[in-house]
Amino acid sequence: MNMGELFILAMGLSMDAFAVSVCKGLSLGSIRWKHMSIAGAWFGGFQFLMPIAGYYLGSFFTEFITSYNYWVSSILLTLIGINMLRESTEKTKPIDASMTLCSMLILAIATSIDAMAVGITFAFMDVSILPAALTIGCVTFICSASGVKAGSIFGLKYKTKAERAGGMVLIAIGLKILLTGLAGI
Repeated sequence: MNMGELFILAMGLSMDAFAVSVCKGLSLGSIRWKHMSIAGAWFGGFQFLMPIAGYYLGSFFTEFITSYNYWVSSILLTLIGINMLRESTEKTKPIDASMTLCSMLILAIATSIDAMAVGITFAFMDVSILPAALTIGCVTFICSASGVKAGSIFGLKYKTKAERAGGMVLIAIGLKILLTGLAGI
């Protein structure tokens, strides 16, 4: 996976966190740099840690399914993408303006489960995990911090579009991995 593909993947993964951050910004009303930093740190931090956890979990299984790794990677990314598309069509639930430890922890875990699954695919693809996780974490930090600001300015206008875009990106990457694996490239 080259740096361009990794960046596009990171953008796709960060869209859930961006959407939640937009809602946080909307519910907060008046925001400060502190709010943007808190959202960026929680979401970016978990998007950094979860691929690493997934990578080591996936590394345990790679020897069992090495000849089918592109199928597993493709299916996982496609399912995550389909789930994001499905979530983009659901009615928006109000998000609490609270940025307490408990509320942010729950949201950070919820928005980074897909990053763990991507970490598992990284193990199958033999991706260098630290630079990949760092890229995902940094991109998510920036998207989340800017999402809080965007939410305070624009409201829910871009939430659904961000989730749809992220879902389509993950599906496209999943299909690319499958086609590359089938072609033996």
